[in-house]
Amino acid sequence: MKEIDTFLDSLWLERGASDHTLSAYRRDLTVWAAHLESLGQELLEPAPEALGEWLEHRREAGYQLRSNARLLSSLRSFYRWGLLQGLIRHDPLTEVRLPRVRPGLPNTLTEDEIERLLAAPDITQPLGMRDRAMLELLYACGLRVSELVGLSTDALNLRQGVVRVRGKGDKDRLVPLGEEAAYWLGRYLESTRGALMRDATRPALFPGRNDQAMTRQTFWHRIKAHARTAGIERPLSPHTLRHAFATHLLNHGANLRVVQLLLGHSDLSTTQIYTHVAQARLEALHAEHHPRG
Repeated sequence: MKEIDTFLDSLWLERGASDHTLSAYRRDLTVWAAHLESLGQELLEPAPEALGEWLEHRREAGYQLRSNARLLSSLRSFYRWGLLQGLIRHDPLTEVRLPRVRPGLPNTLTEDEIERLLAAPDITQPLGMRDRAMLELLYACGLRVSELVGLSTDALNLRQGVVRVRGKGDKDRLVPLGEEAAYWLGRYLESTRGALMRDATRPALFPGRNDQAMTRQTFWHRIKAHARTAGIERPLSPHTLRHAFATHLLNHGANLRVVQLLLGHSDLSTTQIYTHVAQARLEALHAEHHPRG
């Protein structure tokens, strides 16, 4: 649809929105436009009651409150853009309130579970060595999975012990590797990466098929398989190691703003969710310093 395409182009040009963000906006707007079409309504001129009725229908159908909130946020951005562009005379969502969603606590792993997960890949096999290096890097740097699989070889500097990461909005940040991650990455680059590629000059640091960068979905399946090997039964998410990175740093006394920089969060409030799960550090400080501890 022309209006949706033009809106997404403006998001990319003006905000530097990532492909993942643009895909989510397109999905939300396309579903909403199809719903309006089924009612005989236009995307730019929905009936005032249409959205409220649809959100209620989605709630009854089992959609989570968080899903509806994200959807409404996408539509709100679209209609505000339409108003600024003169495509509509008034915002049809002015009186619609976003559902209040309480932030959920991140699902994370204990330090013992992390050690078992990192040791799960069979490093006698090329794919196992690749996976071990990926897991070590993911946990050592708190990367998003999309950031990890998108790394090229020139983003890594083992001599200086840093990796250059391109995050949301195409913003780059330098993240220290740590000795363990640097060790496993060095072993992987020396002994394994070339064996996994037909053309070792291709840029993907962690190749999947046809010398191309591994997809997020493929790596997610690999994580789940290694978790089963490690005997980890709790549910995981693609961000589990990122959550563990942040939580364990705070447990060991890291400053919240340092964690914010390492994670690439633009807003400190996004990082503060981890203070709710970093209880071990707080309890240890209380026991050590409080006279009644």
